Amino acid sequence: MKRQKGFTLIELLIVVAIIGIIAAIAIPNLLNAINRGRQKRTMSDIRSIATAMEAYSVDFNFYPKVAVASASVVAIDTYITPTFIKRLPTNDGWNQALLLINDSAGQSYTLFSQAKGGAGTPGTGGPKTDFADAIVFSNGQFYAWPEGMQTN
Repeated sequence: MKRQKGFTLIELLIVVAIIGIIAAIAIPNLLNAINRGRQKRTMSDIRSIATAMEAYSVDFNFYPKVAVASASVVAIDTYITPTFIKRLPTNDGWNQALLLINDSAGQSYTLFSQAKGGAGTPGTGGPKTDFADAIVFSNGQFYAWPEGMQTN
C-alpha cells in the first residue's frame, strides 16, 4: 500500500487555532498603535500651527485675530500661509477639524482637537488616557495631552 503525503485534519486544525490565537493578540495591539499614531500626528500638526502663530506674533505683537471666538483653524489661513507655514493642517488624525479659540485682542489662543469620535472638549488639563479625550495646546504648551497606556 502506498503512503500518501499531506496533512491530517488534526494538524490543520491546530495550525488554524494557533493563527487565531496570534490574530486575537495582534489585532487589538495594531488598532491601538494606529490610534497612537493619529494622536502623535495631531500633536505634531497642532505644534506646527502654534509655531506659525508664534512667528506671526513676533512680527505683529499679537496673534492672528478672527471674528469668531471659536472657529476652525481655516479662519487663520490667510494670516499665516505661506509666510509662516507652507500648508496649514486643517484636520486631525481622525479627520476632525482642528479648532481654534482666541480672544479678540489677539493676546491668547487655544488650539485643540476633539480626538476620536469628535466629542472631546477642552476640559481639565493634564495627561489623558482615552483616545476620545481632547488634545489641547494653549499659549505655547500642551494643556491636555495623551500619556501612558490609552484605552478605547
